[in-house]
Amino acid sequence: MHPNSTTHTIHDILYTVHEWGIGEPLLILHGFTGDGGSFCTRLPHLARHYRLIAPDLLGHGASDSPSDRTPYRMESATAHLFALLDRMGITSCAVLGYSMGGRLALGFSVYHPTRVTALILESSSAGLATPSERQARIISDEVLANRILTGGITNFVDEWEALPLWHTQSPAIKHDLRESRLKNNPLGLANSLRGMGTGAQPYFGDNLEELPMPVLLITGEQDEKFTQIAHSLAQKIPHATHTTLPHAGHAGHLDAPEAYQTAIKTFLGQ
Repeated sequence: MHPNSTTHTIHDILYTVHEWGIGEPLLILHGFTGDGGSFCTRLPHLARHYRLIAPDLLGHGASDSPSDRTPYRMESATAHLFALLDRMGITSCAVLGYSMGGRLALGFSVYHPTRVTALILESSSAGLATPSERQARIISDEVLANRILTGGITNFVDEWEALPLWHTQSPAIKHDLRESRLKNNPLGLANSLRGMGTGAQPYFGDNLEELPMPVLLITGEQDEKFTQIAHSLAQKIPHATHTTLPHAGHAGHLDAPEAYQTAIKTFLGQ
């Protein structure tokens, strides 16, 4: 069983979508520098029970990387997901998002709650609460975006892989991730930071109490920052459960894949 890839044009932008498995649909949104195909192929146990739908998000993988920053913004990106699901004949589904994809999944759930039957957020946040925090992050993301464009994709990936965030990952996983990261378009990554970075996106913390769907928050126990963030989110979301994966870091789906998929299967089965 292997993923099947198709393309869809949404608002004049080409999206590549990877599908794997049979069953109820589960929309999967990857993290920054990732792609839908690599993410969904890490979830074979879920593919036995669900139809995994994993788009390459704008600026990533084989999807378009427009020079206009507007489509990358959260409002546009969530509208594109809405239109993509319509194009695929999916009226509602569970949504799983990792890191950047988790922020997008949360935004989609806030803007279009009737389309989301269940929400799973891995190592993600609701954005930054204060204007000063958002402005500082916008400035730092712009610096990084410029470094991607001027230094090239290889230098950026070298820098990205050196972050302490990935210290729990095995050499084999790091090798696989590097190959897929190097295929990204530098302009796409830069504009993704500028349009949908943590500083650029709206703050969704004030919308959490309105979420009607059950929510599963997943973090790795060695990722102290996002475990604390998830703990705070769980206190505000009405129907939230927080699961911490032992010995895992920021990318729990890579560090503890069996425990990760079991937690999701159990949650969705309820």
